[in-house]
Amino acid sequence: MFVAASSRCFSDKSFSEACSLISDLEYDKIEIWMSEGGSHLKTSVVAKEPEQFASQFREMSRLTPVALHLQEDVDVRTLAGVARVAKQLRVTQITVPASPLGTPFNSEIDRLRAFLKVVNPDGVRLSLKTQTGMLTEDAHTAVELCQAVPGLGLTLDPSYYICGPHRGVSFDQVFPYVYHVHLRDSTPEQLQVQIGLGEIDYSRMIAMLRRNDYQRALSVDLIYSPKEEMNRPLEMRKLRMLLDTLL
Repeated sequence: MFVAASSRCFSDKSFSEACSLISDLEYDKIEIWMSEGGSHLKTSVVAKEPEQFASQFREMSRLTPVALHLQEDVDVRTLAGVARVAKQLRVTQITVPASPLGTPFNSEIDRLRAFLKVVNPDGVRLSLKTQTGMLTEDAHTAVELCQAVPGLGLTLDPSYYICGPHRGVSFDQVFPYVYHVHLRDSTPEQLQVQIGLGEIDYSRMIAMLRRNDYQRALSVDLIYSPKEEMNRPLEMRKLRMLLDTLL
């Protein structure tokens, strides 16, 4: 396992500035976050010119890209463009959101099967983010989706199981299906708190991942808040150092 930082930690900055700030904080690996909202990095723009984006990234930063994260759902054509970006950057992990709660299970299976047909030829793994308000907010349903769509994995974000509507319920069943991990600290009342003040048991989580032969990224994924602007670099350093110690 190794530690990376998501560019979403600096979602209020340009992507170029986010890369520079992450490097300054002594991270050497980055997860590239894309969203149609704001001006950080739009999925549609990246997917339209995958070779151009890959070339620009190499010129922009010496950070090693380890994963791509799409904030919003995309169509198959856009995902195909993102998969080409992954291939250009030698990235083997793409995270997409699950469909919202209430989506028919069979419809979600059809969507995900179509997605896998697009990314698998490029040697890319696809995973669903565990998140409140989506079909993956319940660990049992998240696992059922992976079992129904062979080859699909999960991007584990334990904050939503600690703070979400299923707080207090074990989510150990997801670990065999974890392809990627997003981390911050959380309490049952707050999705994000200062590192060390929350209830994320990083040591146990890493032990569970090791038990399931997980050898990939632990991505620091802080959610930007203007109120915490001054603390952000410190929090990112603290979490990096904590994870490095545990690894």
